[in-house]
Amino acid sequence: MEKKEFDKGKVAGLNTSIDYSEGAIFSRTILNKETGSVTLFAFDKGQSLSEHTAPFDALVQVLDGSAVIFLDKKPFEVKQNEIIILPANVPHAVEARERFKMLLTMIRSR
Repeated sequence: MEKKEFDKGKVAGLNTSIDYSEGAIFSRTILNKETGSVTLFAFDKGQSLSEHTAPFDALVQVLDGSAVIFLDKKPFEVKQNEIIILPANVPHAVEARERFKMLLTMIRSR
């Protein structure tokens, strides 16, 4: 069983801290504060997050594979070691055309 929280003051590998789950999206929260959050995600091929908005700016960093990120209905392919910043309150969606892992960092906008 995976630990829910990361140990403070210890080194952790991002890709090895989350596993793929067949036919599912798996997430693991690293930090969750009033000012924002940091979450790991592993998407199986064919999984998606439907269009939504968030009250936070969001930094998506792809750690493994690639994904199509829709920002205001415009598609962007984001590959391993690439990022995209999603502005607060702008509709966005995620589509896994292959398995991929991402680190999502959300920061409250003023």
